[in-house]
Amino acid sequence: MKGRYNGCQMSIYGSIIPRGQRAARLAVPLSPAARRRLKWFDYYAAHGQNARLTCRHFGISPQTFYRWHRRYHPGHLQTLESQSRRPRRVRQPTAPLKLVNAVLQLRQQYPRWGKDKLVVLLRQQGYSISTSMVGRILRRLKDRGALVEPLRGRLAAPRQRWHRSYATRKPKAYAVRAPGDLVEVDTLDVRPKDGVLVKHFTGRDVISRWDVLEAHTRATAGTAEHFLDSLVTRMPFPIQAVQVDGGSEFAGEFEAACQRRGIRLFILPPQSPKLNGHVERAHRTHREEFYEVTDLTWTLPELNHDLRAWETIYNTVRPHQALGYRTPKEFLTQWDITKEGELSPI
Repeated sequence: MKGRYNGCQMSIYGSIIPRGQRAARLAVPLSPAARRRLKWFDYYAAHGQNARLTCRHFGISPQTFYRWHRRYHPGHLQTLESQSRRPRRVRQPTAPLKLVNAVLQLRQQYPRWGKDKLVVLLRQQGYSISTSMVGRILRRLKDRGALVEPLRGRLAAPRQRWHRSYATRKPKAYAVRAPGDLVEVDTLDVRPKDGVLVKHFTGRDVISRWDVLEAHTRATAGTAEHFLDSLVTRMPFPIQAVQVDGGSEFAGEFEAACQRRGIRLFILPPQSPKLNGHVERAHRTHREEFYEVTDLTWTLPELNHDLRAWETIYNTVRPHQALGYRTPKEFLTQWDITKEGELSPI
């Protein structure tokens, strides 16, 4: 676009104003905000210097346009840059040098203590000081390099690279449309009494909410492989994919068993339990509605016997709000199971 501005040709690309062509050749560096404002005046000049039309076109207020119009100098495109809003007079430090040294000495002695703790120690030394002043002193000490913070995470173990022979991240394009397309699996620690720890395995189908439950004394790759056998046996449909977290129990034999059965294995990124939200919510249900209200002997065979009974109730009797207050079994009656084992909605 080209137009007239104060009797001169104007364009954001060519001969903008006197000396503007030279500025274009020199490629005057402008921020995105300044280039946007330059387009205002290019449009303004190309449309008969109609300020209101320019404001409506760019969605800006007339006050904003006229304020930049007064600042803008055609020969100096830098006048379109934002100016500093720093006050001309800023508050000067009022803390005496003795107090600053006391704060610095305490912080060096206790490098992880913040202003709230340091102000208590300073008052014990006789200083009349506020918490905010201690914070300002600490900030100024850091700004001028007098206070150097110790490095964080020095004792953390180095992050190991993720290597799995079969498991992969779930592709974004992977669609979950039918029961069995994705079964989330996770473990829950159950402590019925002091010194007793039970590893509770839950497998939940994302579509039908059908659950399979099993308890073991340990969560190892061997027990996880045993649970995979239970999943395949007790799920009323073929399993296409299983999603797990990065726990060691879901590697080794478990991963090999998934590969041998042709079941895709998806592993979650680190620290992302929300991506396994269905089975995480199932853990809460089983803890509240089974473990907390059932009198159990806590021997493993009897516990698994009671878990199977609860699993049957959960899948065939308990109404599920997520399924419109139907049971998973009732939900599955809406699907026609073909001879090939594929599921399609009726």
